Amino acid sequence: MNNLKKLGLTALGTALVATSATAADYSISGTSSVTFNGRDNDDTGNGWSMSDSVTFTASGEMDNGMSVTHTYEIDAGAQGFHAVAVDTGDFGTLTFVGGSSTTVIGSWDDLTPTANEEAHGVTVGGTIAGAANGTANTTKIFTYSYNIADGIDFQAGYSPSEGTAVVDGSMDYGIKYTGMEGLTVYAAMGENNDSSNGVDNSALAVIYATGGLTVGYQVNESDYSTGTADEDFSAIGVSYAVSDDLSVSLNSSTIDFESSTLDDQEATGVSFSYTSGGMTISGTHSNVDNVGGTSTTDNSGYEINFKFAF
Repeated sequence: MNNLKKLGLTALGTALVATSATAADYSISGTSSVTFNGRDNDDTGNGWSMSDSVTFTASGEMDNGMSVTHTYEIDAGAQGFHAVAVDTGDFGTLTFVGGSSTTVIGSWDDLTPTANEEAHGVTVGGTIAGAANGTANTTKIFTYSYNIADGIDFQAGYSPSEGTAVVDGSMDYGIKYTGMEGLTVYAAMGENNDSSNGVDNSALAVIYATGGLTVGYQVNESDYSTGTADEDFSAIGVSYAVSDDLSVSLNSSTIDFESSTLDDQEATGVSFSYTSGGMTISGTHSNVDNVGGTSTTDNSGYEINFKFAF
């Protein structure tokens, strides 16, 4: 092959690589927030904190028609959410998440409408029992989403085993129904095999919106394979859009513990959210009785957030 042909092929190869590279779409977005948090019956020291997040996204279509999206987040100066999603078109989207995410049960643990936080979402003195008991493995997980029909979407998640902390893999599944105007129904079930005392989880949520009013109700069940650690969670929430910029909400939740040594944990929270341009001011005040099931621990907490999107 003479030098002219070599030069021509080199130039062609360079052009093809450049063409493939520029076919992708790139975007950068970010948020910064400042939060003040306070608690009753607990000395938190300085209640001021901040967080910041910058997300880089690259997406493009392959020659086979599938689309690939790579998302990478820098959260508070460290690696946060990062994932690769492959959209196959008719066969749904498969995503591999490298960090800072969760599967279906964790994502749908409390879907009741709120302007800011869940009823139990503000930090108070003591350790609040969570709404669900899905896998704690939030790194190196797979998620899958598929549109079955108009108004019916399927989601699944798989969390592989990971050393002694996560002894076996866990899977969960969910269906989201939006086929009736204003109505959204979520139903999910799955397993948590992080420990030898595995958990079977289920969740059901019904949300209805009309005008500026949204009402939601949810029930979760966590059934452990042995012992008396079962939990039943229920929650109700009402939010109202006072205007395009201002929303308020009232939320309540209860966890009924199977163990006779624990009292029901009961939480109530009021929230607001006000948005102006790229700035959002939101806040919540929560009261939690019998924190973690402890009858002598009734505490409250509050937070206010100043968030800027760019």
